[in-house]
Amino acid sequence: MRCLAKLGMAVAVSAAVLSGGGTAFAGEVVRIGAFLSATGPASFLGEPEKKTLERYVERLNKDGGIGGRMIELVVYDDGGAPDKAATLAKRLIRNDNVDMIIGGTATATTMAAIKVIEPAGVPFISLAAGIDIVEPVKKWVFKVAHTDRMAAEKVFADMKRHGVSKIALVSEDSGFGKSGRDQSLKAAPAFGIEIVADEVYSPKDPDVTAQLTKARNAPGVQAVFNFGFGQGPAIVTKNYRQLGIKLPLWQSHGVASKEFIRLAGDAAEGVRLPAAGLVVAEQLAATDPQKPVVTAFKADYEAAFKSEVSTFAGHSYDALQMAAAAVLRAGSTDKARVRDELEKTSGYVGTAGMVTMSPTDHMGLNASAFHMVEIRGGGWVLSD
Repeated sequence: MRCLAKLGMAVAVSAAVLSGGGTAFAGEVVRIGAFLSATGPASFLGEPEKKTLERYVERLNKDGGIGGRMIELVVYDDGGAPDKAATLAKRLIRNDNVDMIIGGTATATTMAAIKVIEPAGVPFISLAAGIDIVEPVKKWVFKVAHTDRMAAEKVFADMKRHGVSKIALVSEDSGFGKSGRDQSLKAAPAFGIEIVADEVYSPKDPDVTAQLTKARNAPGVQAVFNFGFGQGPAIVTKNYRQLGIKLPLWQSHGVASKEFIRLAGDAAEGVRLPAAGLVVAEQLAATDPQKPVVTAFKADYEAAFKSEVSTFAGHSYDALQMAAAAVLRAGSTDKARVRDELEKTSGYVGTAGMVTMSPTDHMGLNASAFHMVEIRGGGWVLSD
C-alpha cells in the first residue's frame, strides 16, 4: 500500500490523494465516530486530537471526500472517564451507526471501550499508548500511538548511554502510568537497569514529595524515571526541583506536549524523554522521510490554531489518514473489508513514524519512530 507514503508527504496534498486515488464508490456518507477526552485530566491530549480530526475531515470533504463520498463525523467527549467512554462507544455503534471509530485519548478509556467495540465488529483506531490495546492482537482494534513498552526501552537505552544503571521509578497508579510501570519493570533487566525504588502516586495527588523523597534516598540511585500524563508529571517535576534533587530526570512520551513545559515551568529544564519527530520537526535531518510530513503538519496546525503542535494532534491526523485510505482501498464501508485493509497498511509515513501493520502487529511502528529529546530554554532539543 505504497500510496500511503504519498499521503504523508504533505498535509496540503493528503485530501487530494484520498479523494482522487483508488476506485470511486457510490453511497451517501462515510460515518466516522470518535470519543475523545476533550475535557478532564487528559484534555491537553484530547483537545488537540479533537481539533485536528475536525479540521482534516472538513478538508477532506472540501476536496471531494473519500472516493467522492462525504465524511460524517460524530464526536463525543468522554471527559477522561472510562465508564463514559464505554457508553459513548455503545452509542456510536447502536445509535449513530458509524462505520468505524477513532479515539480513546487515554489507555483507560480505550480499554473500557474495547469491551464494547471488539464484540460489535467495528474497526477501531485508538490514539492511546498502552501496549495492552494491541497485545494480544484484537481483530478489530488498531492504534497509532507509540506503546509504553517502546518508551521504557528507549529511555533505558538512553540511560545506559549515560552510564546510569540504578534508578527510581515513579508512576501514576492508573491507566497509562500503571501500564507504563508494568512495562518498565519487565524491560529494565534487558538493559542492565536495576530499579532500586518503585513509588506510585494518584493522578489527583497535589503533591508527591513523599514519594520523591523515598526515591532520592534509595540506595545507589542515579536517576529517576516518571511514567504518567496530564498534570501529574508536571507536579512531579516541580516537586523534584523544590526538593533540590540533583539526579537526572527522565519522563515518558506522555508529556510530549508544550503544555507540560508550561505547567512545569522552569523545573522542566533538562528533563529528557522519548518523543515523535513531530515535536522536533525542524531539527530532523533533511534525509529523514518524516521531515516533509511533520514540518507540513506542524506549520498547518500552528497557523490554524495559533498554538504549538503536540504529538497527540498528530495521532488523530494519522488515524484519519489511515482510516480514509483503508475505506478507499476497500471500495466500500463494509466493516470487514475496511478492517482487512487497515491491517494491510504498509509504508505509511505519518507524524508518529513509518507504519507497516500485519495480522500480528496492529500498530506497525518500531523503535526508530522515537527520538530522545531534552527540554532546554522552554523548548525541545533533539538529543539522539
